[in-house]
Amino acid sequence: MLLKSHPIVLPGLVRRQIDGLAQTLLQPAKTVDFSVPAGEPALVAPDSVSWRIFKNPVSLFIGGVAAVLLEFGEPRVRDGVWQHSNFRTDPLKRLQRTGLAAMVTVYGPRSKAEAMIAGVVRQHERVKGETSEGEAYHANDPVLLDWVQATAGFGFTEAYHAYVRHLSSGERAALLTESLPVARLYGAVGAPASQQELNALFEAMKQRLVPSPVIDEFLAIMKTAPLLPGPARPLQRMLVRAAVDILPAWVRERLRLGPTWSLNPVERALVRTIARASDKVVLPSYPAVQACRRLGLPDTYLYG
Repeated sequence: MLLKSHPIVLPGLVRRQIDGLAQTLLQPAKTVDFSVPAGEPALVAPDSVSWRIFKNPVSLFIGGVAAVLLEFGEPRVRDGVWQHSNFRTDPLKRLQRTGLAAMVTVYGPRSKAEAMIAGVVRQHERVKGETSEGEAYHANDPVLLDWVQATAGFGFTEAYHAYVRHLSSGERAALLTESLPVARLYGAVGAPASQQELNALFEAMKQRLVPSPVIDEFLAIMKTAPLLPGPARPLQRMLVRAAVDILPAWVRERLRLGPTWSLNPVERALVRTIARASDKVVLPSYPAVQACRRLGLPDTYLYG
């Protein structure tokens, strides 16, 4: 299991400000109350590695950007998302929906998580078309779903490992195992169940990954969109580069993400400091804390 550390309970005003920012990014409309119904379990157990990793908003942001870059390297996934979403016009809303979906999947009551996933699968059934290279795609194609599942797991795992705490091989294996029931619900029936299978999938995808103007546009949006308050915008740009930095070298080469996207040693240390601090801060309205309350666990259960 992950080593525990002392939780940080911030003063009231500071806590409310940070809590509000996290809520804006991850649960904007309060559409899901993670604290009810009392006692209903989630799809993933509270003593899981997943519950401890997904509570960290900084590594979650970094890992999510890294995952999207890997997904967009695959032309069918890239155009399936880019041609059927409002990411260009309203990136914050798109990120809010994605963040909320991740929170519901890990922390939400099982009934709500299953209903949400079923809704996503129904929406994906209508997402089909042809890439700019002339290749047909369908969002519910199991091959594409397996890749999306693998890239998400890679992104969140590597971001936490690089910037928060070292993850052992056992913890990495647990993360893959814990995600399998959720992957099956989404239709990713061949999602990697071990590190060996994950490595094999990445090897098989090598020749599929290509650079694209969409990737450049995505990164430009993530750097400049008003996701964080004005004074924190330099940090936002740094977190985007932190996401590129955790990609395998061969992926960066394939996607033409050169040295300008790398963090320097001072920036890397700063990102680690912020990510490690955010792993200890208890935010009362954060889904992880609300889910603990639903199951009768203390607010600090994942933090202490």
